[in-house]
Amino acid sequence: MKTAIIGGGISGLALAYLLKEQCPNADLTIYEELARPGGKIWTERHNGFLLEGGVNGFLNNRPKTLEFAASLGLMPLRSSDRARIRYVFSKGRLNRIPEGVLDFFQSNLLSVRGRARIVLETIARRSSSTDETLSEFATRRLGREAYETLIDPMASGIYAGDSTLLSLKSCFPKIYNLEAKYGGLIVGMLKMKWAARETGKSVSAGPGGILTSFQDGMGALIDALAAKLGSALVNNSRVTAIEKTANKYHIHFKDAPAEEADIVVLAAPAHAAADILYALDKNLSLHLARIPYPYVTVVSMAFKREAVKSDFDGFGFLIPYKEGRKILGTLCDSNTFGGRAPEGYMLFRTMLGGARAGGVAALDDEKIIDTVFSELSDIIKIKGTPEMVKIFRHEKAIPQYNKGHAALLGGINESLKAHDGLFLHGNSYTGISVNDCIEQSYPLAYSLGNLIMGKSKGLDIKS
Repeated sequence: MKTAIIGGGISGLALAYLLKEQCPNADLTIYEELARPGGKIWTERHNGFLLEGGVNGFLNNRPKTLEFAASLGLMPLRSSDRARIRYVFSKGRLNRIPEGVLDFFQSNLLSVRGRARIVLETIARRSSSTDETLSEFATRRLGREAYETLIDPMASGIYAGDSTLLSLKSCFPKIYNLEAKYGGLIVGMLKMKWAARETGKSVSAGPGGILTSFQDGMGALIDALAAKLGSALVNNSRVTAIEKTANKYHIHFKDAPAEEADIVVLAAPAHAAADILYALDKNLSLHLARIPYPYVTVVSMAFKREAVKSDFDGFGFLIPYKEGRKILGTLCDSNTFGGRAPEGYMLFRTMLGGARAGGVAALDDEKIIDTVFSELSDIIKIKGTPEMVKIFRHEKAIPQYNKGHAALLGGINESLKAHDGLFLHGNSYTGISVNDCIEQSYPLAYSLGNLIMGKSKGLDIKS
């Protein structure tokens, strides 16, 4: 039984590797459009610097990813203590985000009124809607100041998204479930902490965990998977369409003859899957095309340490939309992981564009560099010129789980029922992180393995 996986990002590669582990003799091919696999995991070495063009790590609170890396012979690299120091640029200056509840209420990050409003979360009304935007939820429960200063930049930092459009239920289900189960965030956290005393487990409304990577960057994960898959991974293979006759899928390529497969997994982004599936199922294609992807540009910029006059000591900073700046935020990679920059240099990675400002990300290289340098010079007081600059462009970057995303997944699942042997996989649907992509590969690999051996029909995307 021939199995084809279309898309060689982390989802497609992880799935292929796990399927090969389960069924060593499986007739399996992974088709990747680009010359390099990995998708948004994109690591390069440049003039002595280790640069991440996309994903810079994963949180170590999800054991499946650590197990997965260990099976590939990879040793995880934990971020430094400085990675716990994080800032928000607000009211014209960098403000450190407090790590504890007492520190938060003693800080000046929010006004006295803003801090008092958070306390009132315990009596905030519940919503009648089952799918609120992040802005609707945060404003209702925490107040406008907390939303604009803390929650909105978090949304842009994780999704490069617009918090007035993003669905709380789909983007942050853990927070959504706190209100659904306990009636509120503070009450829910207190009850969870009380229950957790018996097990000794830590509890957090946020993702938790420590940012983790590898000595050679996140690209080490892709390199290890590519080595394991060998000739089963075929790069420079652009799939243009899929058709079906009888019990066979026919996969059409831009520059190669069509091939047949019994099972097809589309592990490409939803927008690419929409184009590929249009001839097979127009309705399914239109559903997938409704998942938006904003333009994001990442700029790596290095300076001699003495050129950074602010003694910047943290992981990075995010910028609320209300501040009106031209960048989403900046991370200091040389503060986060060892080996990212030569001695005596600081390496920064700045994000531009996103759902609210895609046009900024599309500027030409010279304007991009001028914009980033101007913003960094003002915010963290850099003098002189950069010693190294590298631009990474993602014209369709991160899938946006906007309001209505859960209902959209329901329509996608209904359409999929008409196509035995066709599966969708990847971060377009129920989780955008590396952890999500790897964890979701396990049950799908098991299901496909059983299908190959004639035991099962597989899994739907969860809504």
